[in-house]
Amino acid sequence: MDLDAFRQMVTKNPKGFLGRYGLGNKLIQEGGNLEEAVEHLTVATQLDPTHVASHLHLGRALVSLGRKNEARPVLQAGIDAARSGRSNGGGDLVPEMEALLARIIHDGS
Repeated sequence: MDLDAFRQMVTKNPKGFLGRYGLGNKLIQEGGNLEEAVEHLTVATQLDPTHVASHLHLGRALVSLGRKNEARPVLQAGIDAARSGRSNGGGDLVPEMEALLARIIHDGS
């Protein structure tokens, strides 16, 4: 799907997880507006707090924007969701989230 299709999904159903996650992720993939991606991925993590990939993509976007303090709890929530067994998968994303979290902490940001 392209950006316009995801935007239409969000317009039709602003509280729809799939549209929010898809649009946020697509914006990142296509080098779009990271602030807008953060907005949509934030809503996605609120709509489905156990969707691990949403946390990873949101965390990455926040780090890219220099908002490392905001990224920490997002990444930790994704790790916790994966380990709790409440998520449908996502365990394979934990090492990447842990590495990103460790880098943030190591950088002292």
